[in-house]
Amino acid sequence: MIVIDVPQDDHDQGLAFWQAAIGQELSQIQNHPEFHGAFLPHQEHLALLVQRLGEGPARMHLDIQTDDVEAEVARLERLGAKREQHVQDWYVMRDPAGLLFCVVPLNAGTLDDNNARRWD
Repeated sequence: MIVIDVPQDDHDQGLAFWQAAIGQELSQIQNHPEFHGAFLPHQEHLALLVQRLGEGPARMHLDIQTDDVEAEVARLERLGAKREQHVQDWYVMRDPAGLLFCVVPLNAGTLDDNNARRWD
């Protein structure tokens, strides 16, 4: 998932821009008013999410979705990533080049052999 982080004051304009850019409405995510998102046109597994920031600069980051957050975080740490912050049920991490990304949970049963990569 591609996440566009937009400061509070620029959120409405940023959301309108990205909706027009992809030609598709980004719906508010239920129970998370700070997020608007949708799968990208002609993509069944790649989504765009616009996130209203409480603080911080505008930026883009990737979300890695997993059905086992702790195992994925540990795997990424072995590859050189560092944990930055634990937020609710996900982690903000930093790659070896210093770029932020998140590891977020998916509901059990969401991933299968057709849409997931296994790291055995």
